[in-house]
Amino acid sequence: MTDSPGRTSPGSSPSEETDKAADAAEAAQEGRPAQWAQEQPPPGDWSASAQGPPRQRGGTGERARARTGPGPGHGGAGGVPGQPGRPGPQTGRQQPGRPQWGRPQAPQPGVIPLRPLQAGEIVEGAVRTMRIHWRAVLGISLTIAVGTQAVATVVDRLWDRGTPELDPLGGATPETPQELVGAIGNGLGGLGVVWLLSLVGSITAAALLTVIVSRAVLGRPVTAREAWRSARPQLGRMAGLMVLVPLLLIGVFAVGIVWGLLVAAAGAEQAGMSLTALGGLAAMVVATWLWIRYSLAAPALMLEKQGVAAAMQRSAKLVRGSWWRVFGIQLISILITALVGLLAQAVVLVFDVFIHGAGGQSVADATDWASLIEIGIAAVVSSALTLPVSAGMTALLYMDQRIRRESLDVELARSAGEGK
Repeated sequence: MTDSPGRTSPGSSPSEETDKAADAAEAAQEGRPAQWAQEQPPPGDWSASAQGPPRQRGGTGERARARTGPGPGHGGAGGVPGQPGRPGPQTGRQQPGRPQWGRPQAPQPGVIPLRPLQAGEIVEGAVRTMRIHWRAVLGISLTIAVGTQAVATVVDRLWDRGTPELDPLGGATPETPQELVGAIGNGLGGLGVVWLLSLVGSITAAALLTVIVSRAVLGRPVTAREAWRSARPQLGRMAGLMVLVPLLLIGVFAVGIVWGLLVAAAGAEQAGMSLTALGGLAAMVVATWLWIRYSLAAPALMLEKQGVAAAMQRSAKLVRGSWWRVFGIQLISILITALVGLLAQAVVLVFDVFIHGAGGQSVADATDWASLIEIGIAAVVSSALTLPVSAGMTALLYMDQRIRRESLDVELARSAGEGK
């Protein structure tokens, strides 16, 4: 039997029965409700059965909704789609492997879902962009890598960099300061040409690949010609940004170590060296902070069509409050780039040992055409694979910061829907 007002539960003593009957009679005379037991069954018509436990006849919909929540029409988690109020197979607990009706999935027209991203999703989005749009991505990165590395190989082989004069083991030491300055000038000249070529390649690759990633997020196809047409008006500003930020970091290092050098030049060499080391460490911290602060300036410049100063301010605004997160993701990008570069060099070294034997000339120390070409091939493979990943991760990180701060996902979803 079930508990009800004025009835006695099995096992109750006669005194408890008399007290409950008296309480019920007194409550009926005074017109107030009787005292119910603390644990009561849900509302409805209930009847006792000799064959089994009580069975509920009414209130099934209310009881089910109380247990499983409202149906899908009301944002519940346990209803059957299209039948509000009818309980589904779940009873208040999300079953593994089944979708939760009350949590709609974020739209994903392209390579990433339009919602705040995790670090792994940013890496996956960059790799997926390279896989889906491989013709445009590899076409751009491979062309730039082959062009810059070919010129760098020729310069490395033909340019008189003065390294024999500066080599204390195998070359002659310059006898006069003029010879030393000339040797250093030759070396810096060759390095300057290689650095300039690398800078031009990096600017072009970052600009074009950022445009491709922005199209890939919307799920739109893009060719290398279309990416060039869209990025070409911003290449001049992109070059200014790619020169200004490194110069800013170099200036920080110069300011950090110049005081120690001055103290050492004044005669206190030990104190000067210590001060130089401390200044260099402090400069490294400041330079790292500035690098992360302005790391999103390139995609801001390309995608928002802004100037150099405005893009740097935009990057600082997006990074503010998320410095450590941006630093971690950029560090992942650097580690991926370094790992791919090491793998490419390892393959070239294995190939070199296979060709020349274990006792042959080391690729790292060789200056003949064959060894330089092997080194160039390793650099081309490394650049062709790492440029898209690095540029793609930076562009996706920029979009993720805007999604978190400015609800860019709403605008992207609208643009993706209009483009279909």
